[in-house]
Amino acid sequence: MASCSPKGPYAVTNKVYSDKTKGYIANIQKQLPDSLRDSTGMLVPSAWVGTVNFGIRKPNYVIIHFTAQDSVQQTLHTFTVTTDQTSAHYVLAKNGTVYHMVNDYMRANHAGVGKWGSVTDMNSCSIGIEIDNNGNEPFTTPQINSLLLLLAQLKKNYAIPQANFIGHQDFAPKRKPDPGPFFPWKTLAQHGFGYWSDDILELPPDGFDFTIALKLIGYDTSDIKAAIVAFKRHFVQTDISPTLTQLDLNVIYNIYQKYQ
Repeated sequence: MASCSPKGPYAVTNKVYSDKTKGYIANIQKQLPDSLRDSTGMLVPSAWVGTVNFGIRKPNYVIIHFTAQDSVQQTLHTFTVTTDQTSAHYVLAKNGTVYHMVNDYMRANHAGVGKWGSVTDMNSCSIGIEIDNNGNEPFTTPQINSLLLLLAQLKKNYAIPQANFIGHQDFAPKRKPDPGPFFPWKTLAQHGFGYWSDDILELPPDGFDFTIALKLIGYDTSDIKAAIVAFKRHFVQTDISPTLTQLDLNVIYNIYQKYQ
């Protein structure tokens, strides 16, 4: 039925989005606290007093994914059915088209279980960007051009720190490989989105503990091999094995210093 709608193929899902948004607005506008009762069942006196000092919550991270699907149409379908309960704020097609699917201030279901620093509920504080890519192919130039424009807008609008542009595997190294070794992290870092190692690298000092360094960068080191692979997939890319070479250690030390 949706495909025959004069309002477009996503008229039905757009209406569902609108209706759910109205429900959230109604919750935000509530001005009476929930009833509180003490251990004897007596009602605790309560009242609403509206402050003049408040604002809307805003995202503080950007998480970049690849879709691991065959087309942007397949991904849009996945994100507009209730089966998998997955979504993202933005989806970028191979031709550079940007599909905005969730308002930036709302929570999308894109990050799942993981940890970055002390953050375990990344969905509540981040924007998820899915890029149409099956995981085994280079990203297109139009995609990267659109991504850079989008990231610049998000960084400006929400004052997102440079360090807080990361990949899905950075946050969930035990589960996810995206956005993968083909993703141009160096290009993003050159535009101020995330970091990349310097051309000249120093040897780490004696006693340098790479596990602590990875943890201080943000990685979950409870599975150190997974953390190493995630780091190398992001910051080395020529080798994604769980074995550390001297070059890898030099890169870890260099990146670790940028996060301090």
